[in-house]
Amino acid sequence: MISVPVVLFTCAGQRVDIVSAFAAAGATTLAVDCNELAPALYVADRHVLTPRVDEPGYIDSLRELVAEHEVSLIVPVADLDHRALAEARESMGALVLLPGADAIALCEDKYAAHRFFEREAIPSPPTWEVSELPATLPFPVLVKARRGYGSRHIYRAATARELEFFIAYTTQESIVQSACLGTEYSIDVLCDLESRCLNAIPRTMIESKGGESIKGMTIDDRELVEHGCAVAEAMKLIGPATIQCFREADGSLPVTDVNPRFGGAFPLPTAAGSEYPELSLALAAGERPEPRLGSYRVGVVMTRYFSQLGLERVGDGLEPVIEAAAGEL
Repeated sequence: MISVPVVLFTCAGQRVDIVSAFAAAGATTLAVDCNELAPALYVADRHVLTPRVDEPGYIDSLRELVAEHEVSLIVPVADLDHRALAEARESMGALVLLPGADAIALCEDKYAAHRFFEREAIPSPPTWEVSELPATLPFPVLVKARRGYGSRHIYRAATARELEFFIAYTTQESIVQSACLGTEYSIDVLCDLESRCLNAIPRTMIESKGGESIKGMTIDDRELVEHGCAVAEAMKLIGPATIQCFREADGSLPVTDVNPRFGGAFPLPTAAGSEYPELSLALAAGERPEPRLGSYRVGVVMTRYFSQLGLERVGDGLEPVIEAAAGEL
């Protein structure tokens, strides 16, 4: 009898695309969220409501699910529980597709990441703490939440007056960063348990909304492939990550953000043949896949659209609506 791996998706939310891709790769899917209206719950083979991430019983509830459902892989699909899972990764009873706590801390803290990139000779835009701003700044600059995600709390200042206003306006601990003026790219990477980069797939940012790419295209750019690989391995990433960078006029590739999860544009590298779900399942099975840098389809375009899921109350829970056939109404 062939054993089917069970994959647990935490903070599943709207990530129907990720849950469905792992199901297509041969996994039994178990999605959890604290919100019963999270759509991804209802496309999974199994689903469970959990406590909120900030509640004391959250990690224990995941451990119980791992044991009950014989989970072999835990895939966090949002940033919300990264730190808690990274700190508990050795005691979860299944492979957590995340790097260690030190790497997660770097990804969360944009100023610490900038200083790390400087030490590793990885290009990074000039960045300052608000308390250490130089007398002369290269406007335009960005006022960015030091610990933020989803492009929240980012303000562009073209003058010293605007900078002063946004520093006073923001409610978040912030940094000031020189604005990149070149072309923006994202690189979707996947690393194994030794932090070897298995693949890096660069794509254009044709259009984004709320910090998430909604239109883009995979491109043939060996320099970006190698850059994404170098950044991922320097940071000792494990599992998926999206690396955002710009190509500036001088040819440099400053990194502006690293998100250690499957990106919002996950359907694009998947359509381009990334096989990231299959590779992730192989890692959970104890295999050691060989790197396949540059192995993807070039020129694949993604354009996203809204969809929906109808649910109806059945007993104490919700289930997808089964549409009546013609003539049954």
